[in-house]
Amino acid sequence: MAQASDALRNIAIIAHVDHGKTTLIDVLLRESGLFRENEAVAERAMDSNDLERERGITILAKVTSLTWNDNRINIVDTPGHADFGGEVERILHMVDGVILLVDAAEGPMPQTKFVLSKALKLGLKPIVAINKIDKPESRPDAVLDEVFDLFAALDATDEQLDFPVLYGSAKQGWMAREAEGPQENMTPLFELVMDHVPAPVTEEGPFRLLATTLSANPYLGRILTGRIASGTLKANMPIKALRRDGEQIEVGRASKVMTFKGLEMVPVDEAHAGDIVALAGLAEATVADTICDPQVKEPIEAQPIDPPTLSMTFMVNDSPLAGRDGDKLQSRVIRARLMAEAEGNVALHIEEGENKEAFIVSGRGELQLAVLIETMRREGFELGVSRPQVVFQKDESGTLLEPIEEVTVDVDEEFSGTVVQKIAERRGDLIEMTPSGGGKQRLVLHVPTRGLIGYHGEFLTDTRGTGIMNRAFLEYAPHKGAIKDRHTGVLISMSQGDAVAYALWNLEDRGPMMIEPGTPVYEGMIIGEHTRGNDLEVNVLKGKQLTNMRASGKDEAVRLTTPIAMTLEKALAYISDDELVEVTPSAVRLRKRHLDPHERKRAAKAKAAA
Repeated sequence: MAQASDALRNIAIIAHVDHGKTTLIDVLLRESGLFRENEAVAERAMDSNDLERERGITILAKVTSLTWNDNRINIVDTPGHADFGGEVERILHMVDGVILLVDAAEGPMPQTKFVLSKALKLGLKPIVAINKIDKPESRPDAVLDEVFDLFAALDATDEQLDFPVLYGSAKQGWMAREAEGPQENMTPLFELVMDHVPAPVTEEGPFRLLATTLSANPYLGRILTGRIASGTLKANMPIKALRRDGEQIEVGRASKVMTFKGLEMVPVDEAHAGDIVALAGLAEATVADTICDPQVKEPIEAQPIDPPTLSMTFMVNDSPLAGRDGDKLQSRVIRARLMAEAEGNVALHIEEGENKEAFIVSGRGELQLAVLIETMRREGFELGVSRPQVVFQKDESGTLLEPIEEVTVDVDEEFSGTVVQKIAERRGDLIEMTPSGGGKQRLVLHVPTRGLIGYHGEFLTDTRGTGIMNRAFLEYAPHKGAIKDRHTGVLISMSQGDAVAYALWNLEDRGPMMIEPGTPVYEGMIIGEHTRGNDLEVNVLKGKQLTNMRASGKDEAVRLTTPIAMTLEKALAYISDDELVEVTPSAVRLRKRHLDPHERKRAAKAKAAA
């Protein structure tokens, strides 16, 4: 073993969603002198993706680098949501230490536990930073106890349990060794990183690198990012790629070698062991492959990725309104886009359906798949998407296994009984119930993934919008039995045209609507929710019959209730197995899988017979 430069540190920042990772990196970049004092920099600069900015979450792991007192620190901003856990697992192989950021009011949450367990298993040295200490409801001492309990529960070593602690506010731009310490700057954090996190330990020998992320560049082609495990990488040197099993994929040259400086990648002539680099020049190598000198025979061991838990069917949009909005409709275009996504995202699995017009996409959760669909619709794709289905497994004895999630719920005490009852109906088990201050209770539950599909909206209604629910994959366990589907039926349009206000007004006693007057509809499209358990075909094109006694001007008296706004996530959670979501760049529509009513009846009979 050889020690790399003592002036280099590689760290990752891990935390639950919205605990302040990206804001902290903004402050560190500013304080390192990377930006001029008068330079305009976007808030949460690391969240470069439009969806990341809109949702306020980190979806893609990203690398940045800064210089502090002649020391170089590579920092990785990781996703906090378990649906993007594939990013986290890979990225942790590139670092030697982690900063665990915890909200001073909320304490450690499920995704904190998920990411931290991965870091501790790799033997990384943690620094705990209790953030948002300026919150009125902050409780730093209690949160520190919870963090210690979490470390112990995750089988941390004695060395890992002896973690240093900082208190501060990333928003206000300070960290200190004591909760009442000087509120000045980030120097205590920089000092702790240099003192506590070891310099990268590298191996002797020729160049080797484990590819951990993949991106595309229109000029350079595929760009692979990873940490150099041994040797030196020079621009234009010959390299090859090995799969995890040692099979050689391709031979090429490192046409471009880049290191990170702030928010940019900077070309360099050579990089050394321990540094995090991005390289171009290989056309087929992907994530988890070893990029190395041609004389190397053994690949670097890569950690297996947790299996996908949910799948959806993406299919060609065959509705009567297809092609009005998007320009990417054909199955070959959809297939090429999905395959390109799967190359860079190892948490996604793509399979072709039976009829070649559909593709089964498996991932970690509803959010990950919804983000993929949202990205595709913004690129001009039109799709038909099925209800999320759970990915089952079988053990050696043939027992059917299903994914179980650990759900942490913070609710007011008055709503806890309702939540426990609804979760019990979904075959969930209450594991723990503890008071969390301010009249709230924290519930820890183990629930089948299929029981949580579509529950979030109902949960918000039951808790009057005050409840907070977080989930993380726990394990595969024996199948828990049948779970009842949606309790209500739907209102289905029986003809094609533009919806009429008068018709919608007459149908309001049948149930709440999902469309407005003037919305284009077609036969088989879902236009509202039925108050009863069965589906009902309705005519939303029927206008008022005009006679001498009924003047057209009287239509001004029609007052419609505001329709239910169906977002993409809401629509995916709402539909049943015999329904689809039609996604286009400008619309999200719900429809029956079979638009013709006779075909629907035949399909229902066939299902009942089976």
